[in-house]
Amino acid sequence: MRTYAGHSSAAASNALYRRNLAKGQTGLSVAFDLPTQTGYDPDHVLARGEVGKVGVPISHIGDMAALFADIPLREMNTSMTINATAMWLLALYQVAAEQQAEAAGEDPAEWVRSLAGTTQNDIIKEYLSRGTYAFPPGPSLRLITDLITYTVREIPQWNPINICSYHLQEAGATPVQEIAYAMSTAVAVLDAVRDSGQVPAEELPSVVARISFFVNAGVRFVEEMCKMRAFVELWDELTRERYGVTDPKARRFRYGVQVNSLGLTEAQPENNVQRIVLEMLGVTLSKDARARAIQLPAWNEALGLPRPWDQQWSLRMQQVLAYESDLLEYDDLFTGSVVVEAKVAELVAGAKAEMARVEGMGGAVAAVESGYMKSALVASHAERRRRIEAGEAVVVGLNRFETTEPNPLTADLDTAIQTVDADVERHASEAVRAWRGTRDADPERRARAAAAMERLRADAASGTNLMSASLECARAEVTTGEWAAVLREQFGEYRAPTGVSGSVGVGSSEPGDALSHVRELVARTGEELGEKLRILVGKPGLDGHSNGAEQVAVRARDAGFEVVYQGIRLTPEQIVAAAVAEDVHLVGISILSGSHMELVPEVLRGLREAGAGDVPVVVGGIIPESDAAALRAAGVAMVFTPKDFGLNDIMGEMVGVIRAARGLAPLESAPA
Repeated sequence: MRTYAGHSSAAASNALYRRNLAKGQTGLSVAFDLPTQTGYDPDHVLARGEVGKVGVPISHIGDMAALFADIPLREMNTSMTINATAMWLLALYQVAAEQQAEAAGEDPAEWVRSLAGTTQNDIIKEYLSRGTYAFPPGPSLRLITDLITYTVREIPQWNPINICSYHLQEAGATPVQEIAYAMSTAVAVLDAVRDSGQVPAEELPSVVARISFFVNAGVRFVEEMCKMRAFVELWDELTRERYGVTDPKARRFRYGVQVNSLGLTEAQPENNVQRIVLEMLGVTLSKDARARAIQLPAWNEALGLPRPWDQQWSLRMQQVLAYESDLLEYDDLFTGSVVVEAKVAELVAGAKAEMARVEGMGGAVAAVESGYMKSALVASHAERRRRIEAGEAVVVGLNRFETTEPNPLTADLDTAIQTVDADVERHASEAVRAWRGTRDADPERRARAAAAMERLRADAASGTNLMSASLECARAEVTTGEWAAVLREQFGEYRAPTGVSGSVGVGSSEPGDALSHVRELVARTGEELGEKLRILVGKPGLDGHSNGAEQVAVRARDAGFEVVYQGIRLTPEQIVAAAVAEDVHLVGISILSGSHMELVPEVLRGLREAGAGDVPVVVGGIIPESDAAALRAAGVAMVFTPKDFGLNDIMGEMVGVIRAARGLAPLESAPA
C-alpha cells in the first residue's frame, strides 16, 4: 500500500515519507520532479519553473541520502517512478544504502543484495505519453538492458523494469491497445536482454521473473477486471512459448496499479472518491488477476497537488477494503463465468492482432520511431473526447447531472490543494551550484569526479555495461545533470513524433452541429482577415503530458485552423520565435506541471519584446482560480481548466479572442 509522493526538497519529502509510514503505508513510491526525470540540474534553463513541482529534486548522492534519512533502506520496499535516468537514480539509491550500512557498522554488500523495490524504467511509453525521455530509443533500450542484467545478478530482489500500460490509458488507449503495446514493450526489452549476450540462455527465466508491470484501472471495472485476466493469460503464454520459461512461478504476471487519473474531474470533484473506489475494485475482485500493490490518486488531483490529508484518505480506502471487507478471503469469484470468459477472449484476440501488427513493423521501437503507436493513441483519445462531448459517454457532474449543492471540500480552493513554495527552485539551484563548487574546490574530489565522467563517456562509446561507471559517478559526487550531459554527448538528442499529423481526429461533421458551426466561424474570420487562421500550440518547460495539447491541436485542425505544434520541451524563447516566424493569430500554452506562473509570463514578455505583443495568448492546464486570475491580469486572454471539456466550445472561444485582438466585431459563438 503506497501513495505516490515527493515534492519541494529531499528533506521535506523525507518528513512526508516518515509520516506516511507511521500511518500504515507498507512501501514508498517516490515521485521525482521533471528536471530529475529528464536529466537536468535545478539551475539548467529548461528546469525553470519545474523544480520540486511534481516530485522531489534529486541532484546528487547528498540529496538521495537526505531523502531516506532515518529510513533503513535494507528494510524498505521502494518504487521509483523514473525512466530515462533510472540507471542513475538506482546508482544513487545503492550508494545511499551502502552509506547507511557503513554508518551502522554492517557489510554494504549485504545491504545491497537485500534491497527491494522497483525502477519504472519503461522508456517506450515515455515517447508515447509522459514525455520524460532523454535519449533516442536505441540507446535508451541499451540503458534498460544494462540495468536489468546488473540487477539480476547484484540486486536479485529488485524489479529492474516496471512496464507501464498505465500511461497508455491516460493517453487514450483502449483496453486492447493498452494490453498490446505493453506486451510489445515487454517483447522488445526481453529480446534486447536475450540478444545482448550479457545473460546466458539458462538465466533468462530469472530475468523474466523480475519483470513487473504497472497498469491502469478505469471506472468500467468489469471491463478492467477482464483486461487484467487477459494480461495474465497472455503473459503466461508469451513467456512460456517465446522465452521457454517452464517454472509457473517465474511466469506469474506481477503488477501494481495506479487507478485512472484521466477520468478524475474538476467539476464536482467529490465524485472522484467513488470513481477511485470502483477502479480499485477492478483490480482486486478477481483473485487470479489481483494487483500486488495499489496506489490511489487523491480526490482533488484534477485541482492541483494533493495535501497530506488527501493522500491519507486514499490510503484509508485501501485499508478499509483490505481489513474491514471480506474481499480477500475467497477464491476467484469469476472462474467459470461465461460473460467474463467471453470478454477476456475478445480482449486477448484483439491484443494479439495488434501485437502482430507492431511486430510486423519491426517491433515496439520501430513503431515508436515511425509514429504509428503515437498516432493510434491520439486517435483513440480524440474518439474518447468526441463521445464525452456528444453525451454518448456519461461523466457524472461534467456532461450530465451538473446541478450541485455548494461543496464544503472546495469552499476555499486556495487551501484545498498543496502549493510548493516559490523559493524551492532558488534554494535548489543555489544548493546544486554550492555542491559542485565545494566538490571542485578540492583537487582530489574534482579529479575523481572528472575521471568518473570520463569513464562513463568511454564506456558509453565502447558498449560496456554502464552501471559500474554510473555507480562510480554517484560515489564521486557527480550531479544528475552532469551524468545525463555526458550521455547526451554520446547518444544525441531526440524529439519523438507528436502523433498529431497522422491522427484522424473527429473528421467529418453534420451540417448544423457544433464542429460545423465552428468551421463556419473560422472560415468567415479568415475571409475577413484575408488569410487562413493560424494558431501555435506550445508546451514550455519539461511537462511531457501532451495529451491535452495534442487533442486541442487535432480539433483545431479539424475546425479549419492551420496548426503549428512542435511537441514538448520548449523554452519560452523557442515558442516566441515560432509564433513570430509563423505569424500566428493566437498562441495556446498547455501546462499541467504547475509551472504556469513562471513560464507563461515569460512567453508574454517575449512576445512584447519581439513586437508581437498584440498576439493573444490562451492557457490550458491544472490551474487554480487564484492563479488564473493572476494570469488574466498579466495579459492572458483566456484560461481553460479540466472542467472546460468541450473542445468545440474552446475552438469557438479562440475565434472570439482572435477577432477581438484584430478589431473585428463579435460573431455568434459555437453552440454548447
